[in-house]
Amino acid sequence: MEGEGDKWQRCDEDISLNVPLLTEHEGNQISGSGPNDNILTTSFLKTCFNGLNALTGVGILSVPYALASGGWLSLLLLFSIAAGAFYSGILMKRCMEKNSNIKTYPEIGELAFGKIGRLIVSISMYTELYLVSTGFLILEGDNLSNLFPIEEFQVFGLSIRAKQFFVILVALSILPTVWLDDLSLLSYVSASGVFASAIIILSISWTAAFDGVGVHQKGDIVKWNGIPTAVSLYAFCYCAHPVFPTLYTSMKNKHQFSNVLIVCFILTTVMYASMAIIGYLMFGSKVESQVTLNLPLNKISSRIAIYTTLVNPISKFALMATPITNALKDFLPRTYKNNRVTNIVVSTVLVISNVIVALSVPFFGSLMALVGAFLSVTASILLPCFCYLKISGSYRTFGFETVAIVVIILIGIVMGIYGTYTSVVEILQNL
Repeated sequence: MEGEGDKWQRCDEDISLNVPLLTEHEGNQISGSGPNDNILTTSFLKTCFNGLNALTGVGILSVPYALASGGWLSLLLLFSIAAGAFYSGILMKRCMEKNSNIKTYPEIGELAFGKIGRLIVSISMYTELYLVSTGFLILEGDNLSNLFPIEEFQVFGLSIRAKQFFVILVALSILPTVWLDDLSLLSYVSASGVFASAIIILSISWTAAFDGVGVHQKGDIVKWNGIPTAVSLYAFCYCAHPVFPTLYTSMKNKHQFSNVLIVCFILTTVMYASMAIIGYLMFGSKVESQVTLNLPLNKISSRIAIYTTLVNPISKFALMATPITNALKDFLPRTYKNNRVTNIVVSTVLVISNVIVALSVPFFGSLMALVGAFLSVTASILLPCFCYLKISGSYRTFGFETVAIVVIILIGIVMGIYGTYTSVVEILQNL
C-alpha cells in the first residue's frame, strides 16, 4: 500500500511538462534517479529562452488593467515584485545547491520541511495550474464573443449566451488534446509563448501608432483602492517558480543560472511594463481586464493580436491539465492507473470541472488576481524564502540577508492576504 507522500512524490514530477525545454545533443547527460534523468543539457541561451517562455504568458494581457487599477506609481510595485521574485529564484538555486539530488520544486519543500513541505508545495502548484487553465477558458470565451458579437445561440432548443457557448465550444475543442499520451508536439507549440507575447505587443503598438487609436489618455498618478488588484495581477506575471528547478537541472553550466534569471527577469519585466504603459495610454481607465477586448476589430493589427491570444492558451491547456490528471489517477487503485479509459474519464471530468468553474466565475481579471495574490505570492515568494531559511539554517542568525528575507516574507504575507480578500470580494460582488 502506497503512502500519500509517495503518491505526491511521483505525480508532482509531471510539473516539468509545463516547460518544453529546448535541448542540445552534446553527450552530457544529467545522472541521478529523479524524473529528469537523461535530460540533455542546455546552453545558456537556450535556458534563457526556456525561462522566458515560462515567465511570459496571459499575464501580458492584464498588465494594462493592473496599471489602470493602481495608477502610474503602481509601476514601482511591478518592479518591486519582479525584484522579489528574482531574489526568491536565487534562493531556490541555493537550496538546490545544498543537495544535488533535488530535481523538482516539491523536493525543495521536502528537504526543508519533510513530507508536509512537499505536500504544501504540490497542492499550491496543482491549484495554480487548475485555476490558470480555467482562466484560459474564460479568456477564450471573452475574446471569441468579442470577435463574434452574437447575443445567444440556440442549441437543442436551449438559449445559451454567446460567451457561455464559446467556453463550452473551446472546451470541446481542447478535450481531445488532454486525452493524448504524447504531448511533445503541444510542448513545442506552447514554447512559442515568448514570440506570442512579442507579437501581441507589436500588434497593439501598431494599432496605437498607425490604426487611429492613438495614445491620448493621461491616466491617474495613483489609485489607492486599486493597489491590491494591481499588486495581485503583477504577482501573477511572475508565477514560473515551480519550473525553475527543471531549468536549473537542465543546464550544462549550472553556475550560470543566476545570470539566466537576470536576463529573463529583465526582459520579461520590460515586456510587461511596455505593454502596461501602451495599453494604459491607449485606453485609460476604460481598459478591460484583457486589453485585446478594447481593440478595434476592423484593423488587421488588432486581429493578429486577438488570434495570437486565442491560439497560445489552447496549446498550453493540455500541458497544464496533464499533471493534475496524473495526480488524480495516483489516488485510484493500481488496476486503473495505467488504463487508457481511466485517463480519458479522469481528464474529461477535469475539463468539465474547468468549464463549470469558468461559467460560474467568468471574471478573468478577478480570477487571475486571486491566483496572483494567493498562489503566485505563495509559490513564487513565500515558500522559496521559508525553504531557504530552513535549509540554510539562516533563521538561527540575524544577519542582513536574514532580515531582508524576513521583510520580504512579511510584505508577501500582507500582499497575499489583502490581495486575496480584495479578489474574493470582487468575485462575490460580480456573481
